[in-house]
Amino acid sequence: MKLRDLVYGLYARRVEGRLDHAQVPKHIGVILDGNRRWARADGRTLEQGHQAGADKIHDLLGWCAETDVEVVTLWLLSTDNLNRPEEQLTPLLGIIEDTVRNLAADGRWRVHHVGTMDLLPARTQTVLKEAEQATFDVGGILVNVAVGYGGRQEIADAVRSLLLDHADRGTAMEDLAETVDIDMISEHLYTRGQPDPDLVIRTSGEQRLSGFMLWQSAHSEYYFCEVFWPAFRKVDFLRALRDYAARHRRYGN
Repeated sequence: MKLRDLVYGLYARRVEGRLDHAQVPKHIGVILDGNRRWARADGRTLEQGHQAGADKIHDLLGWCAETDVEVVTLWLLSTDNLNRPEEQLTPLLGIIEDTVRNLAADGRWRVHHVGTMDLLPARTQTVLKEAEQATFDVGGILVNVAVGYGGRQEIADAVRSLLLDHADRGTAMEDLAETVDIDMISEHLYTRGQPDPDLVIRTSGEQRLSGFMLWQSAHSEYYFCEVFWPAFRKVDFLRALRDYAARHRRYGN
C-alpha cells in the first residue's frame, strides 16, 4: 500500500468516526461529472473513462449504506447527452445498461428510473424496466438512475401528466387553474412520493446544476468537489457529509 493511500485511509476513518449519523442527509443527488476529462488526463479512451465512472458507483452506494443514506439519485445521462455522436453515445448507453443490470443483480438496492423513457433506445428502455421490476420489493437504498433526464423536461412532463389526469376526470380548465398548487405538480414528478434531496454533490469542479432536479433541489444544500468522478474517494464523500452536517439549513431564504 502506498503511503498516500495509508494516510488517506487513516484520515477517512477519523472523519467517519466524528460523523454524526443523525445529521446525515437522507437523500443525496449526485452529478457524476468528469469521466471524459479524467480519461484524457490519464491517457485513457473516453469509453474507459465512462467505465471507470460506472465502476465507482458501487463504491458510492456502499458508503451511503454505511452512513444511513436512504435515497440516492445518480445522473447518468442527460437529455442533452442524447445528441452526442453515435460513436460516443452507443458505447455510453451500453455501459449504462450494464451498470443498471449490475445494480439490480446486487440485491441490496431498489432501482427506479427517472427521465423520459420515450427518448431512449428500445434496448435501454427494456433494461430500465426490467431492473425496476426485479428490485421492486427490495428494502435497501432507493437508487434513482437518471437516464435521459433533464430538469426542464421533467417539469414539462409533470405539467402534461397533471393536465391529462384532470382531463380524464372531467375537471374544467378554469377549475384546475384555480386549484393547481405546488403539491399537485410534485405528485407528477419522476420522483413522486420520495423526499427531496437534502444534498446535491457535483464532482469535477463545475459549480452549476445544469438542470439537475430543478424542482426538487429548491431547498437542497450543494457540495462541489474538485476531483473528477472516477477519482472520487470515500474521504471526499465523508467531507461532503461533514460539510452538510455543519450547515444551518434555512428554508426559503
